[in-house]
Amino acid sequence: MKRWLLPHPILTLTLALIWLLLANRLTPGHLVLGLLLGWAIPIFTRRFWPETVHIHRPLTLARFMIVLLYDILVANVTVALLILRGPRRVVPGFVVVPLKLQSELGISLLANTISLTPGTVSAWLSPDRRSLVVHGIDVRNPGALIDTIQRRYEAPLLEIFEPC
Repeated sequence: MKRWLLPHPILTLTLALIWLLLANRLTPGHLVLGLLLGWAIPIFTRRFWPETVHIHRPLTLARFMIVLLYDILVANVTVALLILRGPRRVVPGFVVVPLKLQSELGISLLANTISLTPGTVSAWLSPDRRSLVVHGIDVRNPGALIDTIQRRYEAPLLEIFEPC
């Protein structure tokens, strides 16, 4: 019964927080509306969720979010500097990242995380879901990019969403 009333509690709180950030006001009305939207959206979209989300390590999720926000900020500065220096110093390229993640949610979050970080974008997922092709704006060392993606993004997602 609890799952029916509150199918995704973390999503509910996240949506309410996003609403408050978008409204840019912390009033009782906005708080109630944010919580109402955060509760209603997961209930009405429940049939579109292919699997139940199980977060095995919530502290790792919090650490992952902090790392992601930090990487987004650093990547913004890096990309801006690359653009200001001119196109001659940019070495774009594609890399193939082998995947250990198996869940659809984990792979989707990894692909979205890569695309959220300026300077990289997920380009293609192999049909067997064992590798992800990533385009980088400056790929001087493809191995380093692959290692960064696997170490900073894929490894925490494995801990968070896939049991050991």
